[in-house]
Amino acid sequence: DLADRARSLALLGTVPLFHWPPTRATAYPPYIWDMDPIAPVTSTPELAAGVLEGTVALLLALLCGWLALRYHRTVFRWWTTAWGLYVVRILCILAFLNTTQWRWLYLHQVVTGWTAVALLGGALSWIGRPPTRTMLVGLILFPPLWSWIAIYELDDFFWASLPAVLFLSAATFWTGMLFFTHRRRALRSGTGAGAGASVLATTFLLWGLHHLDYPLLRARGAWIPWGYYLDILFLLGVGAGILLLVVDEQRGGLERLSQRMLTQHEEERRRLSRELHDETAQVLSAVKMQLGVLVESLTDAERTRALRALELLDDGIRGIRHVTDALRPSLLDDLGLVPALRSLTEAFRLRSEVVVDVTFAALLPKLSEEAELALFRALQEGLSNIAQHATADHVRVELRTRGGVVELTVEDNGRGVATEDLSRLEREGHMGLAGMRERIHALGGSVELRNASRGAVLRVTVPLP
Repeated sequence: DLADRARSLALLGTVPLFHWPPTRATAYPPYIWDMDPIAPVTSTPELAAGVLEGTVALLLALLCGWLALRYHRTVFRWWTTAWGLYVVRILCILAFLNTTQWRWLYLHQVVTGWTAVALLGGALSWIGRPPTRTMLVGLILFPPLWSWIAIYELDDFFWASLPAVLFLSAATFWTGMLFFTHRRRALRSGTGAGAGASVLATTFLLWGLHHLDYPLLRARGAWIPWGYYLDILFLLGVGAGILLLVVDEQRGGLERLSQRMLTQHEEERRRLSRELHDETAQVLSAVKMQLGVLVESLTDAERTRALRALELLDDGIRGIRHVTDALRPSLLDDLGLVPALRSLTEAFRLRSEVVVDVTFAALLPKLSEEAELALFRALQEGLSNIAQHATADHVRVELRTRGGVVELTVEDNGRGVATEDLSRLEREGHMGLAGMRERIHALGGSVELRNASRGAVLRVTVPLP
């Protein structure tokens, strides 16, 4: 009876428990008598805040459950489990504060730790490094074991709560750092904007910092009910981050699909170019040789017609060579980027009778095949647009290295461009610009089109290896 009265008086906030030190036989957590009084949830605002937090967590669990069914990814199953545990955690602490039965506090501590483990497991799965079985067993066993020791064995509240708080905070910090690393990787590789990873990293890092105030503030009622509202903000931040992460992933998937289609397109162009060069052009060359032999035995009138046929064959062979060069320049495969660009500008000058000034770097670092092809196609598209739209009589082409990138500049003295917005030009039907941007962006580069004092400037950059 005396112990029950002591507990009720302490929980009502009238008498601290350390004035009534019961024995362990009462089954009360011993560190409680070293604490300030804890009041039960008797106020409507606090109860409403707890219910609201649980509702938000339940909505997050439903969202992640739907994503798990939709995309069949392990990360969403981890997060569904995490937010389901979070709802159980809220119910346990509300049950403890209303009933003062210590088993609810024990369950609350255990489920809180497991929630952090599930969130960490989801983050590890997202970046492709799922937790090992040994790591997972250790992380799962710590909350129930330490919670039992802290609640039923230790006499000092600070030392009882510190390991659990450090475990929770470390798991949350670790989760935030994993998303921060994912963000840097996404930005570096150009596979996505990384907005979702940025939001999740920031939210979890701040949440991990917030966990550290538990022994000093929240356990003594200093955050009531504002601690609930702060946790709700973190929950909403995580929800927004998850949605943005899905959007980033879908955008990255579309970009990878587009890049794969471009690669297949180039492979098809290479195949057609090789077949035209190795088969059709060779057959026409053989026919030309045979006609050349026949010409010697023909009469003058017949020889005139045969020579005309030879001229037509020459035109056909030149046309096939032009087509094969447009499909896949042999110089790019045989001699490299700079000779292929020189050949392209020279062919443009001969066709259009436009003065072309060429300035290429004396020493260009070795680039990947994709980068060389992207720069070649960029110059090809730039010169084609100048021939069709610019009405220019002078073009400057420059290729140089600067600040860790290879920069290709194509400048003309024509009439300029109607808009510098590449997206708008693509929507208006300039699909060559769309293909150029997709190739360059897939390499982590950039494309800029702007008006100059006279004419337009196309600037393309590709990162050096």
